[in-house]
Amino acid sequence: MRPDPPDTSDTSDTSDTSDAPGAADTAVTSVTAVTADTAVTADTPDTAGTPDPAGTGESPRSPQVGVVVIGYNDRAHVGDAVRSALAQGPAVAEVVAVDDSSTDGSAELLDRLAADEPRLRVVRRDVNSGGCGSPRNTGIDAVTTPYVMFLDSDDVLPPGAVDALLTAAEGARAEVASGLCVRRELPSGREQPWQEALYTAHTVLARPAQRPRLVHDTLCVNKLYRTDFLRAHGIRFPEGRFLYEDIVFTARVLAAGPRIALAPDRVYVWHVRRSAEQLSLSLDREHIDNWKARLEACAQAYDILLGAGQKELARAARAKFLDHEVRMYARELGLRDAHYRREWWAHTRDYLARYDAADWELNPSAPGRLLGRVILESPEPRDLPRLRELAARPARLLPPYARTPAGVPAWSTDLPQVTLTPFLTRPTAALPLAFDAELRPRARVSRLCLRLHELYGRVAEADPREVDVEWQSRDDDRTRGLTTVPLTPSGGAASARGGAETAARTGAESGPGAGARTGPDSWSAELPVDLGALGAGTWDLRLTVRFGDGTQRVVTAHALAGAGRLRRRAVPSFRYGVLLVQPYATHSGALAVRLATGARGVLQVVGGRLRRLRH
Repeated sequence: MRPDPPDTSDTSDTSDTSDAPGAADTAVTSVTAVTADTAVTADTPDTAGTPDPAGTGESPRSPQVGVVVIGYNDRAHVGDAVRSALAQGPAVAEVVAVDDSSTDGSAELLDRLAADEPRLRVVRRDVNSGGCGSPRNTGIDAVTTPYVMFLDSDDVLPPGAVDALLTAAEGARAEVASGLCVRRELPSGREQPWQEALYTAHTVLARPAQRPRLVHDTLCVNKLYRTDFLRAHGIRFPEGRFLYEDIVFTARVLAAGPRIALAPDRVYVWHVRRSAEQLSLSLDREHIDNWKARLEACAQAYDILLGAGQKELARAARAKFLDHEVRMYARELGLRDAHYRREWWAHTRDYLARYDAADWELNPSAPGRLLGRVILESPEPRDLPRLRELAARPARLLPPYARTPAGVPAWSTDLPQVTLTPFLTRPTAALPLAFDAELRPRARVSRLCLRLHELYGRVAEADPREVDVEWQSRDDDRTRGLTTVPLTPSGGAASARGGAETAARTGAESGPGAGARTGPDSWSAELPVDLGALGAGTWDLRLTVRFGDGTQRVVTAHALAGAGRLRRRAVPSFRYGVLLVQPYATHSGALAVRLATGARGVLQVVGGRLRRLRH
């Protein structure tokens, strides 16, 4: 099963690189990647990675790859998956379609396809396994090719995927070649790259520890494996109904220390169908068993890596759990009932109790670490709205900004052991800045009100000057309404701009962690918004703060609620006659707006609402 996609109501799960584990990527400098054909490590020149100059090796287009397609009761999509594999060309020697005892005619469809395609073999399992691991293992046993890769029945391989991976693997003589996976939201077609930072250039790694961030890419489907490598090391997927089997399989692969080639090519299209009648196993996170299964998979992955002596990868896996898993589920706690929250909190605390001091010392200002510390130090769920905002991407740390009696920044006065001192030295461009936002729809001109909070003097020190405001479409990522407005200081001695300038005039302390300040405690802006110009659809608010020291930070804004701020309104529109406006808070609390244009659009929304009420 593929790992859960992020909450796409905010930014991509991989876009906020400032929140990534700092030490996890420092090893990137140990690999100098030029092309797939010429790559060296910092240790010694790796001549094994150089292609055969005499050209005696096999052509990348010779039939060497077997594609294992697995499916269960997915007749509507499995044909497209198989055809995308066959369309890869002569490099694909065989496609092994493993049907996990379907009852919807999938196997019969596959048999008809195989009758006209000699490269397609259909393997039927007698009993449904309940998961993805067993049918993939069946495929590993069935392939007869030097290389194997995996494809799920509801996804496709883009043209050229196999050639790109095979070229990378052969050019580097690598046991594993990995490329870029793209998540495609359906039916909108919106695409997001998965773990894009790993796939910016052709890179060869003599061993996985050279790039610990590999543990973040737990997909098995965007990779090409030497079949004899998997068999020699006994690398298989967990059998039966084991959720998140990819996490365990990937850990087993990395633990074996393969030579890895990374390619920047698109090699897999992962279809996300959120409106499907039955969500995929990874998308169905409403029940606590899903979280328990993820905890088990992450625990096994850590033990596998540590048992193989891959200590750096094991520690990176624990960091990834905080920065990915904990943040993703924490964003959704507000959607769950009290029983789920208590269970989730208790299971997470038990798991985090296994962490040692070194686990917490790795990039201590990362939002995931702070979330984990609050959970570990609190017997019962607490501060869920604030944790939700911290779990957002980019992270937002909302007030209050407490201090201990000794003046040390802390999560709260009753949780002083969870210190926030790392934020005193974190780069401005990586601070979890907190903006409040309120959209006020009006008949003529709507207004957007913004407020940026101070954070222990760090914001004033950086001197926020202005903010770029734009709206991004949820459907196709296009942006509209770009406007730049000045930020006006308010509160305290806010009559002048800038932390250093304010300190000079008022005598307040300057520098990180200054105690009592008389400078601004917030900065505000207000601007008109032409909602009609945005058009129908869902739009996310995006902000870029620009500071006097030349830095900038891309953020989202906390949606102010209460007093009717987030209620639906119908307002007159010169363009459409009427505009139905629904400001709302995303799962992580960010401001977004849904717009329906014209009388027909309004009636569609009202009709949909009535249908939901009837059901």
